[in-house]
Amino acid sequence: MDYLSELAACISKYTGLEAEETEKMLEVPPNPEMGDFALPCFKLSRTLRKAPPAIAAELSEKIELPGFIERAEVAGGYLNFFMDKLAFIKGTVEKVNDEGERYGSSDMGKGGNVVMDYSSINIAKPFHIGHLSSTAIGNSLYRIYNFLGYNSVGVNHLGDWGTQFGKMIVAYRMWGNKELVEKESVRGLVKLYVRFHEEAEKNEALNDEARAWFRKIEQGDPEATQLFEWFKEITMKEVMRVYDLLDVHFDSYAGESFYEDKMQPVVDELREKGLLKIDQGASIVDLSEYNMPPCIILRSDGATLYATRDLATAIYRKSTYDFVKSLYIVAYQQNLHFKQFFKVLELMGRDWVKDMEHVNFGMVSIENGSLSTRHGNVVYLEDVLNASIAKTLEIIEEKSPDLEDKEQTAKDIGVCALVFSTLSAGRIKDIVFDLDRVLNFDGETGPYVQYTHARAMSVIRKAEGKYDGASADWSALGSDEAFAVSRLLYDFPAAIVRAMEKNEPSVITRHTVLLAQAFNRFYYDNRIIDEDAAKTAARLKLARACATVIKTGLYLLGIKAPDRM
Repeated sequence: MDYLSELAACISKYTGLEAEETEKMLEVPPNPEMGDFALPCFKLSRTLRKAPPAIAAELSEKIELPGFIERAEVAGGYLNFFMDKLAFIKGTVEKVNDEGERYGSSDMGKGGNVVMDYSSINIAKPFHIGHLSSTAIGNSLYRIYNFLGYNSVGVNHLGDWGTQFGKMIVAYRMWGNKELVEKESVRGLVKLYVRFHEEAEKNEALNDEARAWFRKIEQGDPEATQLFEWFKEITMKEVMRVYDLLDVHFDSYAGESFYEDKMQPVVDELREKGLLKIDQGASIVDLSEYNMPPCIILRSDGATLYATRDLATAIYRKSTYDFVKSLYIVAYQQNLHFKQFFKVLELMGRDWVKDMEHVNFGMVSIENGSLSTRHGNVVYLEDVLNASIAKTLEIIEEKSPDLEDKEQTAKDIGVCALVFSTLSAGRIKDIVFDLDRVLNFDGETGPYVQYTHARAMSVIRKAEGKYDGASADWSALGSDEAFAVSRLLYDFPAAIVRAMEKNEPSVITRHTVLLAQAFNRFYYDNRIIDEDAAKTAARLKLARACATVIKTGLYLLGIKAPDRM
């Protein structure tokens, strides 16, 4: 039942307002002792021409309360409503158990395509800890939008074009060998890339040679193309291991190189519409009228830039997917780029730019500075994931040596610790990466939430087959702890919608933590299984509903929920 809508419909009969407007006025009091819902009557004083306390008193006498509201009380200019807690708990718990893992889902998206550009790793460069935010946020939003009836389209916009590949070829031909690169994979390529920059500081001619080799890639030279494709193959083989660990999948790996032949029409259109200007030899779109620097489309040598490729990419995606939303999950360092890029699309007459959004997030740094591939200052994501999994396995060996499938459980928990930590704070917050902090399994962490799910499943297993036929005595859930759990179960669908509207997975992260804490309080203060079969049956229903919602919440974050820990 949608309690707010039902209550608003009853109130609106006496306020002269539409039910929807009345529903927007309803609040949840900060203190449960003040009621479960509250109607501030201050706004009504204008239309009813009475003091708010008088309006509250009058409404308290007139309103025919719905069945789930036990009483209404006047408190100054507020009318506070107190729910029939057992009726609320019963209705909520039964709804969760009836709908199972689809609880909270909807068809609000009506199958509309939502294109999400996230992770976007670079070829021949490390998949480092700095990529985790984009990857985890994108993967979570992909699942959230699907859950709400949209059709998510995950795109890994590979960084597979540019002069850096000329640098890689020069470095490989001068200092590399096939056997060593095959053995060391991307790390071997990174060593060569770092060495190139060290040597180029002493010998500028190396940069000219790199540019020449990149032109050969552009022209389809056999040797250059073969090395370029080999670098891509090596990189993708390594990053797919990381994506498998994270359980992250994409619908498209169309990278920058895919759009090389799609940029000229964009340049031509900009020129035809009079948007291109020449400034010191470069072709730009002047955005000074919008308090932004110019958007450079072509350098003075005719080379394209990120903006050129992004314009071609956006037009291709709209044509291919006819998206209702297009999200770019990219760090806030690119805020200006996206403002410029979106403004140019608007000036080109693409009204669908209103459906595009830069979902920005904070930067990741390590304790001794920022991440930099060219200086070799990186923390490989695969190393961090493996360290987290290894530490988890140590804990399992110490505390639960007889646990079945320990390796898989360690993997599920170790990955969860890292992903949950990344998604816990608001996405715009900067993160200073600290391995010890990430691997701390105490407090409001992913493993804590996973353990709560496993605890609920353990209780359910112990009672399996013993209480299935018993009629639930809902009076067993008359405690404040049971009501607190039920409120969070009831609020879960709204939390998912908020997470989607804000493109903010931390809304769900926070909700799962609160639900886990509430269930643990219920667990400690109430003996779930006892001699009274009917009361046990009611408590088990609550435990099952809680386990279901925690599991779904973790799934929407891209995390597994082990049944045993």
